[in-house]
Amino acid sequence: RMSASRTVICLLRNDLRLHDNEVFHWAQRNADHIIPLYCFDPRHYQGTYHFNFPKTGPFRLRFLLDSVKDLRDTLKKRGSTLLVRQGKPEDVVRDLIQQLGSVTAVAFHEEVASEEKSVEKKIKDICCQNKVKVQTFWGSTLYHRDDLPFSHIRGLPDIYTQFRKVVEGQGRVRPVLSTPEKVKALPLGLEEGTIPTFEGLGQTEPVEDCRSAFPCRGGETEALARLKHYFWDTNAVATYKETRNGMIGVDYSTKFSDYSLKTMLALGCISARYIYEQIKKYEAERTANQSTYWVIFELLWRDYFKFVGLKYGNRVFHMNGLQDKHVSWKTDMTLFNAWKEGRTGVPFVDANMRELALTGFMSNRGRQNVASFLTKDLCLDWRLGAEWFEYLLVDHDVCSNYGNWLYSAGIGNDPRENRKFNMIKQGLDYDNNGDYVRQWVPELQGIKGGDIHTPWTLSNSALSRAQVSLNETYPSPVITAPEWSRHINNKSSGPPAKVRKGSSYTPRQHKDRGIDFYFSKNKSF
Repeated sequence: RMSASRTVICLLRNDLRLHDNEVFHWAQRNADHIIPLYCFDPRHYQGTYHFNFPKTGPFRLRFLLDSVKDLRDTLKKRGSTLLVRQGKPEDVVRDLIQQLGSVTAVAFHEEVASEEKSVEKKIKDICCQNKVKVQTFWGSTLYHRDDLPFSHIRGLPDIYTQFRKVVEGQGRVRPVLSTPEKVKALPLGLEEGTIPTFEGLGQTEPVEDCRSAFPCRGGETEALARLKHYFWDTNAVATYKETRNGMIGVDYSTKFSDYSLKTMLALGCISARYIYEQIKKYEAERTANQSTYWVIFELLWRDYFKFVGLKYGNRVFHMNGLQDKHVSWKTDMTLFNAWKEGRTGVPFVDANMRELALTGFMSNRGRQNVASFLTKDLCLDWRLGAEWFEYLLVDHDVCSNYGNWLYSAGIGNDPRENRKFNMIKQGLDYDNNGDYVRQWVPELQGIKGGDIHTPWTLSNSALSRAQVSLNETYPSPVITAPEWSRHINNKSSGPPAKVRKGSSYTPRQHKDRGIDFYFSKNKSF
């Protein structure tokens, strides 16, 4: 017999927050009882589609477990809790509907990619069979899908700059939704469920690496505190442009915007609209400059990749990419293993890949370089890199990850199809004295200055003094590109006169490579 009370299941996935969450906002007005639900879907802990790498790595899982625990704590303070189950969401939702008999609606945020859309379809079918309403929302982007100044998603420009100019000129950002002081209670008789352990999900808890550039934890509470620290307590956001391309140091890229922000956004611990609201408030009350604008600029990049995913669907995962461009990609696993393990013999690449493997983090600059190296120098199938990043990155977002890999491979949204990064030039530009490489490739620590980027060019006596033996203590490069030679004799022989504390030295001519670099027509990689 149907109960008179109305119960709404709020299915949470990549929206692990209470603030600016339309699912909770709607449920509060349309239910007597609310069931906030998170499911540890076993499909997320299986293998990737093409190469069967683990789908969720240990660093992202730790961040996810932190975020689930934090949301449960937040809800408990407001008279509710988070129901946690291990199982497929469609099965868990069906069981709850049949167990309770009072479920009137299931509410969730829509996702973009096919695996998530498949889950949504199954939930809709189950609800239809049980005469339960389905209420869906769009909440993962800064600009709402329905507010884009295009008549249809097919009208989305294929070049980011065109999208950005139209959206900035004609679009509007919706206001942030209020956070409920109290959340309506669960119906009686429901066990909240235990949050699984690493072992219960087939993982080993990662060991914290003392060199990690980002030792922060997950969750909405941490996200809001980090934003407050980054914006209001330290004013660090006002110098983001000057620091975003540094390679080492706890404050480089201020750790919020280039990494923490992306990670928190990927799991929905913070909303893009809230970040935008705080930036606008900061600009009105403190200062507005290129650095504050750059945060919005990067939120727009994230939006763009989401909307590209909507426009092209599964083509973002296809070997030939958005352009259906046929490239003779290789799947040489010996080369790939050298890349993923950080033993290519190219120190700047190896340092970045080792940092990723040991921390789940890699700077934006590093990602661009290792992706270029894999696709343009090694000519390996870009999906090898995309699926490896999917496994290890803490801040993995399916649309951003695959969109960026398509971009790097020259089969996505980059009008400069043949763009290729010069590994030696990039290493010298952004790690001029080699401090970053020394941190992650300690077997090269004896090599001084910028020479560390090209150990294979050093004399036997220089290598001997540095206690480096090529192909024994460190490999010779798996490949050398002809364009590298232009920069081999242009290396720093020692430390700069003055080094900014906490960041690797970047020469003066590259200090302003943030916004100026993007809008400049004279680009050299």
